[in-house]
Amino acid sequence: MSTKSDQLVGVCSDPAQARYGFGDGHPFGADRFAAFCQEMHVRALDTRVQPIAARAASRAELESFHNAHYLDYVRTKCATGEGFLDGGDTPAAAHILEAAAWVVGATLNAVDGVMRGAWRRAFVPIAGLHHAGRQHAAGFCVLNDIGVAIEQLRRAHGLKRIAYVDIDAHHGDGVFYAFEEDADLVFADLHEDGRFLYPGTGSSEETGKGSARGTKLNIPMPPGADDLAFRSEWKRVEDHLRKGRPQLILFQCGADSIQGDPITHLRYTPAAHAHAATRLCVLAKEFCDGRIVGLGGGGYNRHNLAQAWSGVVAAFLDA
Repeated sequence: MSTKSDQLVGVCSDPAQARYGFGDGHPFGADRFAAFCQEMHVRALDTRVQPIAARAASRAELESFHNAHYLDYVRTKCATGEGFLDGGDTPAAAHILEAAAWVVGATLNAVDGVMRGAWRRAFVPIAGLHHAGRQHAAGFCVLNDIGVAIEQLRRAHGLKRIAYVDIDAHHGDGVFYAFEEDADLVFADLHEDGRFLYPGTGSSEETGKGSARGTKLNIPMPPGADDLAFRSEWKRVEDHLRKGRPQLILFQCGADSIQGDPITHLRYTPAAHAHAATRLCVLAKEFCDGRIVGLGGGGYNRHNLAQAWSGVVAAFLDA
């Protein structure tokens, strides 16, 4: 039986999430969602959370972040179902723009629910598409649900200072460069060193521009970095967030930073994700009235992502 405290956590387990993917054999396949749901069931976590429905984000919501010409380009290109939306990573699948709009809508439902007090914390597994820019697709990401959520949190809910924390193995370049000059977007990203991994960005010298200089923290990790290295660097993230005093935390917890991922080289265990989630909940209580939204992000070893994301949900429940 659920307790009152359990009901403070919402999780999007809507099957519509599984539509965002690029087919059998692709690293970003629809089976990622099923792997997460199965592990949630095995741990009986699915009985302790509130369901969050997905929906398709509207064109107006998408245009709060994305360029209208870019959205038109994606629609036209995907109508053919052929080729790529970028240099060769993101297929122009016939269904992918609509599916991506549902990812954005799920993230917006999660943040709206947190702001309304329906739940204090929320998690969306197929979300955190952090490579898409305002005017381009990249790295399996067609739309950037994070960027749309940040814009909508400001427009619809009046928030000013928002924190974005990213522990995916890949640098969250689509978020970083969209808000590089935004002093009110507190950014912290631990990722595999860009000299060894896509997208090749996120050096420690990239700290923001203009009035935003110093509000962005990039921590490149060497290939093979483990949980000990992660925890050592994590202290800098907490100090950075305390300085920024955010009103809500968005947490992109990509599982491709766990040892055994087929396309990356870090060696964390799922304990790193649970630790980050627990500590962010502490910071959320201190600065954000408890408000935190977790987004699944990358991860292409199905066992790893199921363990990591379920661990984040468990931390959200127990912190």
